Amino acid sequence: MNTRPDSNGFDTMRHSMVASQLRTNAVSDMRVVTAMARVPRESFAPEAVKDLAYRDTSVPLGRGRSLNVPIATGRLLNQAEIQPTDSVLLIGAATGYTAAVLSELAEKVVAVEQDSELAAIARTGLAGYANVTLVEGTLSEGHVAGAPYDVVVIDGAVEQVPPALVAQLRVGGRVATGLSDHGITRLAAGRKSAGGFGLTNFADIDCVELPGFGRARSFTF
Repeated sequence: MNTRPDSNGFDTMRHSMVASQLRTNAVSDMRVVTAMARVPRESFAPEAVKDLAYRDTSVPLGRGRSLNVPIATGRLLNQAEIQPTDSVLLIGAATGYTAAVLSELAEKVVAVEQDSELAAIARTGLAGYANVTLVEGTLSEGHVAGAPYDVVVIDGAVEQVPPALVAQLRVGGRVATGLSDHGITRLAAGRKSAGGFGLTNFADIDCVELPGFGRARSFTF
């Protein structure tokens, strides 16, 4: 027997996610809360795992990738302080969910995904989001053609933010990202100044790890 929730069931689950995961965990920007209450996360999840869309967990997409944990994405977008006139570079578009949320917050979104199968799913799901441009390319390289950006959001954990991404950020622009250190993930944010760039951790939260951002390993003799 098929017990999958209908559209009303998913709506109820979405509003429960907002009430129990976002509002209780310092997602205070009401524009972020409203956008995440409106965008159907289940539409960006594979058929086999749609039931997991609103749980407090990542959603497996196959090929070693997952949709980020809802609270991790919510906290990143909250910390990014996205303005309606901002141009945003999203790294790790996956199936397109976070790009869809960002479309309601920013003027322009460039979403980068390197996995061709995930990009194809995102392209279909984002077809109605006119201010989102999906770019298929290496995550760590971003999208130079759209720079400079006001905000870079990395929707996952990386060992380091590559200089190539920082270079695509305007002076005064913000970065919100997950950071991974020996399997421990945290959320961090920073701002680019004329003199440099740095990140400050702001939350210890589980976050999916993105490929291709490892630090160079030194040899030990």
